[in-house]
Amino acid sequence: MLASTVTVAYLVLASILVGFKTEQVVLALIFNGCYYLSQPTRQLILALSVFLVFWIIFDFMKAFPNYRYNPVHIQSLYEADKHYFGINANGTRFTVNEFLSQHQHKALDVLAGICYLLWIPGPIAFGLYLFYTKRRKEYFEFALSFLLVNFIGFIIYYAYPAAPPWYVALHGFTFDPHTPGNVGGMGHFDAFFHIHLFEGMYAKSSNVFAAMPSLHAAYPTITFIYAIKNKVKIGSVLFFLLMLGIWFAALYTSHHYVFDILMGLFCTAAGYLLYQFLYKKSSGFKRFVDYTANEASK
Repeated sequence: MLASTVTVAYLVLASILVGFKTEQVVLALIFNGCYYLSQPTRQLILALSVFLVFWIIFDFMKAFPNYRYNPVHIQSLYEADKHYFGINANGTRFTVNEFLSQHQHKALDVLAGICYLLWIPGPIAFGLYLFYTKRRKEYFEFALSFLLVNFIGFIIYYAYPAAPPWYVALHGFTFDPHTPGNVGGMGHFDAFFHIHLFEGMYAKSSNVFAAMPSLHAAYPTITFIYAIKNKVKIGSVLFFLLMLGIWFAALYTSHHYVFDILMGLFCTAAGYLLYQFLYKKSSGFKRFVDYTANEASK
């Protein structure tokens, strides 16, 4: 009964804040279907609820654009990135994004697209691996750290609204709050396969001016850390490669500056350390994690 009540409350709130969408109903059906189907599916969906909370909050951000609360950084971030990390070529200094945009290759277009497609499925797959290898406590450590990384990133989004590199390339330094999401360099991936995958994804972007920090960079990094911590050898190698691939793709496709990636790594470190602090210092938090892990193991 509680699950159904929460679901109805979510659908009502979602309709009010961001409008009715088909995926909201699909999410509600999946959640309730798994919750009521059997004990194993209930355990699974409750474990994955950490990721559902992330998705819901990210979606609800559409109702509260960060540019309403603080000035958007466009030229200052561009100039700083070019000053500290720029590349000199033919007598001109370029940001890394601008330099890479002049050295496009179809193989790199495909590689960048594949890496970006795995930014959420990768961490979820790793979480499921921990869950189904009976490392339930380790799973919740990872999942809650992942959620904390997101919370820290969302706070920075609102404290420091920032335009992505593709925005400067298309619109210069003039702020336009009505700018829709853009695929940036990911358009090359769509063009190569004659599809509209990334075009459709970025058309639903929650906030154009949320380039700082790069949570794209943070997700594979926190996953790599926990793969190492849990001695998942193959996973450590795979997520190390995915981490490097996403860092490169973020720059190559003009979705993030170097500063954005570095701030994403800061969020990773802060989220990881915050979880460790809460678990060691907060008896309530520790009891919650231990109880949840024990219940999921039954």
